[in-house]
Amino acid sequence: MMDKRLRAAGFTVIAAAAAGAVAALIIRGQISRHQRDLFSPRAFKRLAALGHISREPASVDLIRLLRDFIAWEPRKMLRERAQAIVDRMLDDAERLRVEARAETV
Repeated sequence: MMDKRLRAAGFTVIAAAAAGAVAALIIRGQISRHQRDLFSPRAFKRLAALGHISREPASVDLIRLLRDFIAWEPRKMLRERAQAIVDRMLDDAERLRVEARAETV
């Protein structure tokens, strides 16, 4: 009886780990696709990519990517949206830097 419960628990853990690994692969693929779509010839795809990127945490790579996008983007509305995201990310990064500095003092 105990052996059956242990076996069922083991299978459950393995299934959960496999589902987590699959979810991580799907999410990684979506992130890279959205970053590629940022330079799509279709404005709607670029807007969708900005929406996705805006939900990501601030990172140096994303800030650099968005700055490249701002220099490249012909539409003013999309440039302004990207600049707003960059400004938010820079504020977040500055806040994290200040918090880290306060913790070391």
